[in-house]
Amino acid sequence: MSALKQEYQRYSLPEYLALEEQAKYKSEYHQGYITAMAGASLDHNQITSNLLGELYQALAGKGCRVFSSDLRVWVEAKARATYPDITVVCGRPELMAGRNDTIINPTVIIEVLSKSTAFEDKGDKFQAYWALNSLAEYVIVDQYQPRVEYFRRVNEKQWDLRVLTKLEDTLLLPALGIEVSLAKIYAQVSWGLE
Repeated sequence: MSALKQEYQRYSLPEYLALEEQAKYKSEYHQGYITAMAGASLDHNQITSNLLGELYQALAGKGCRVFSSDLRVWVEAKARATYPDITVVCGRPELMAGRNDTIINPTVIIEVLSKSTAFEDKGDKFQAYWALNSLAEYVIVDQYQPRVEYFRRVNEKQWDLRVLTKLEDTLLLPALGIEVSLAKIYAQVSWGLE
């Protein structure tokens, strides 16, 4: 999903949460600053739908739940609230105190890149996610070409990276015990050619 910077007014976390409850669009929060989230392209939505469907089917009965971008993730150590494109929680979802719309224990986070979010999704946002002890895997999916970057946590300071670039490649998600082919991730994606 695209990010649009708002004015540089600082907000407290309670102020942000109150604004979100009344907002017509989602916004992310980072150390007092709010970033509005813009709509996503057809290909972005197709990729996200493909992944949600594949993950939902593969995880049925395995004790993990798949959530769309409407579920917020809170990273307390970094004072950051985000709306990942896809979040998977294994075991019991843990919620931010006093909230039923914000989790704090994702197992896997998947972001589908757009031009406006690529820098953030690969940089500061990912570094913030490092503070989540529950996060085992982070996946970045390019919407403009077949390219999936898979990060697996080795320890609190080290992540292994695997880059997949062929539709014949398979994304392995050991934390979930499943795999998804890039052909299924990118099914019906035209890369803006339609």
